[in-house]
Amino acid sequence: MDNWIKKDLKYIWHPYTQMKDCRRFPPILIERAKGAKLYDDKGNFYYDTISSWWCNVHGHNHPRIKKAIKQQLDNLEHVLFAGFTHKSAILLAEKLVSITPGNLKRVFFSDNGSTAVETALKMSFQYWQNTGRRKKTKFVSLDRGYHGDTVGAMSISGVDLFNEVFSPLFFSSFKAPAPYCYLCPEGKSISDCNIDCIKSLETLLKKKNNEIAAVILEPLIMAAGGMIIYPGEYLKRVAELAGRYNVHLILDEVATGFGRTGKMFACEHVNAKPDFICLSKGITSGYLPLGATLTTEKIYRAFYADYEEKKTFFHGHTYTANPVSSAAAVASLSVFEEEGTLSRIGKLIPVFHSYLERFRGLSIVGDVRYMGMIGAIELVKDKITKKPFALKERIGLRIYEEGLKRKLILRPLGNIIYLNLPLCISKAELKFILEETFQIINSFDNSICV
Repeated sequence: MDNWIKKDLKYIWHPYTQMKDCRRFPPILIERAKGAKLYDDKGNFYYDTISSWWCNVHGHNHPRIKKAIKQQLDNLEHVLFAGFTHKSAILLAEKLVSITPGNLKRVFFSDNGSTAVETALKMSFQYWQNTGRRKKTKFVSLDRGYHGDTVGAMSISGVDLFNEVFSPLFFSSFKAPAPYCYLCPEGKSISDCNIDCIKSLETLLKKKNNEIAAVILEPLIMAAGGMIIYPGEYLKRVAELAGRYNVHLILDEVATGFGRTGKMFACEHVNAKPDFICLSKGITSGYLPLGATLTTEKIYRAFYADYEEKKTFFHGHTYTANPVSSAAAVASLSVFEEEGTLSRIGKLIPVFHSYLERFRGLSIVGDVRYMGMIGAIELVKDKITKKPFALKERIGLRIYEEGLKRKLILRPLGNIIYLNLPLCISKAELKFILEETFQIINSFDNSICV
């Protein structure tokens, strides 16, 4: 074993990793990256098909973003953001307000997706306290949703393998069934669906709206829950219900924002107008940590008062609006314009989706779903009953290992193999990735007795 890897295993505890697995399958030492490829210390490359946990937008080592980071470092690396400001944060806030939907006029910076969500939760909660509606303290979320690893974010996420052990720490919240079309909570098929799965949410809001501060969900794609893609009509109706029952709508676009779905933000597909939008991951194209929570002027004004009224939002982080991260984000947004990113991927999306349809014919593929440059292939033990592979069978891990042999990073979500591609991907690279992925799953399809 390489000395670097020995040191890694001696000192480091990796995220979302059963470290005992590393005895047999140690981590890969990455030394450099370019575009959609990662290169290890032995000269091998791997296509970064999941955008390094969904954050790399324009590819690794982009000259425009690197230049912006270097220029910022020559002037200012960090400054506290209470009582001070800097140009990169101001430019970024102005740009975010100009490209986000609805009436979002105020930007609160943080440093990752979980903290962006926590900010929205606390703002919504305190808004109702500041405006005299003190009973509105609860949140509604979807039972398969995922909003981060901090305790507040876990409290409004679905309880599953990721966070079940921590459930005694959670604050109480309401859960509504997720619009998971493949495993419909109402037992309906696509042909007879009338978005009936929203009825329980509507009933909850009707009965409990005086207790509910906000409803939070990931727009159109529930990412960590299994890349579950649901109908736009569902999101549209949630937005209408939130308005009707006077609860805030928080949209978690941490994973879906910045071009992933073919539009800058997923909620643009249905023209949903949130009270809060949470951003991170692709905001800097994955170059540096940064989070942002945008909200309306109405909500901002509920905190704007004389100090002694105790309406101040006492919340923040040491690295709030870090200048280097902010500069990277400004540069990343410039790349969207300079390279016509959304227009370019608009031509690739039909190719991507068309090829993914081929996977439906494989006997261990239960469902295929896609939106923009995100695609998911759900593997099942039995296609007719939709019986999943057992945890101990490690089907996802086995496909991941095979993918590495074929220059692909196919890190699974349980039994779901997914692609969350960098938007810099070329047509030739896209076809290679899809063909190799198909051949890998097909090889398991032929070898597994159902």
